Amino acid sequence: MINNIQLNKSNFDELSKSCVIKNGTIIDPHNEKEYLSDIKIINGIISEINESITTGPDDLIIDAKGKYISPGFMDMHVHLREPGYEQAETLITGSNAAMSGGFTRLALMPNTTPCVDNIFVYNDICRRTENLLVNIHQIPAVTVGREGKSLVEMAELNDNGALAFSDDGDGIQSSEAMKGALQYSGMFNVPILVHEEDKTFLDGVMNESFVSTELGMSGIPNIAESSMIARDIEISRYVDGYPHFQHISTQESVKLIREAKKEGLKVSSEVTPHHFSLTDEKVKTFSTDYKMNPPLRTQEDVDEILKGLQDGTIDVIASDHAPHTPEKKNVEFDYAPFGVLGLETLFSVGVTYLVNTNVLSLVEYLKKITINPRKILNLDYDLINVGKMAELTIFDISSEWKVDRRKLLSKSLNTCYHDETLDGQVQVVINNSKIYKR
Repeated sequence: MINNIQLNKSNFDELSKSCVIKNGTIIDPHNEKEYLSDIKIINGIISEINESITTGPDDLIIDAKGKYISPGFMDMHVHLREPGYEQAETLITGSNAAMSGGFTRLALMPNTTPCVDNIFVYNDICRRTENLLVNIHQIPAVTVGREGKSLVEMAELNDNGALAFSDDGDGIQSSEAMKGALQYSGMFNVPILVHEEDKTFLDGVMNESFVSTELGMSGIPNIAESSMIARDIEISRYVDGYPHFQHISTQESVKLIREAKKEGLKVSSEVTPHHFSLTDEKVKTFSTDYKMNPPLRTQEDVDEILKGLQDGTIDVIASDHAPHTPEKKNVEFDYAPFGVLGLETLFSVGVTYLVNTNVLSLVEYLKKITINPRKILNLDYDLINVGKMAELTIFDISSEWKVDRRKLLSKSLNTCYHDETLDGQVQVVINNSKIYKR
């Protein structure tokens, strides 16, 4: 069995036979309910939900007064770097970071070394993640080696439990390959998680804008993303496929997806916290913590993303958690790799920039980090019921905390929110008969 509690052992415990969560406010995003209630858990399974549950001397009691209880968060866009780049993150350290951030379930991208493009690597990672703190779903590649040419054995991987396919890290340049992938997605009823970028535009290191001109840096234009989204909407219409657009960042992308949804096409999309909370003005610091792909865009792009979150164009908020070691990031901006951490800050960034600014209600926000990603990946999303495995997150939205990269549980340090004070903090997570307590 994997030793899955290697970091901060004092924060992680095996759940006792009987546990009662007292005095909390349950938020059930699926049924759009909010109510005061206790929850009793026996052997990891919810056994009772009532306003006042009598406790016994052997019960573990969690006082959730003044706090909310929700389904465990799910992040459907995560890089845990194993195999191949374990010095930046491992399955174990990433699992610890995820639970610290409130997540009970992750979908991992396949851009590892070796690439997850065959049944052998796929099954190996599934085996090694069986006993982790969070539920792990490995997403295989769409094309062999993520080269955008030959499709992987999608039927075999789907038969073995693959929930989706993605070449994340690279856009699929071949329209024929994307057509084939989307045809299969319709047959298997699974999405293709699409990283949209036209590489013929991409020799840049930041957003193409006034700021890039001012700094003398090469820019990545909005059209590098939006033109590929337009292409894949057309292909999806042609073959009746299902593209899920990852980490969209431009106003044009939001508008294209909005129109596709109005037409009734089966499409969905996600955005990262840094793309709705930060702009390319941050690059003026020359900190490589603000170098990510897609890049931080302009305030006009952020404004349209916020509209897309409000009107349902954007279904999911995902972290695109992308750890890098300090020696990789602490170089000149041009030479640093793209990517930032996200698992431990996602929830609080959303509370700070969306809920507390009245962009979204708390229920609307929770849908995008609990219910919607599970729906897209065809997982059970009606979790707060008697008889269900306890997969719960307890949090406080009134508390503040200051992000300190040295105190995060991730193995890497490259957060773009270091030293920022955020609202809302996860207090307790229950999953897989284990409990995390801050």
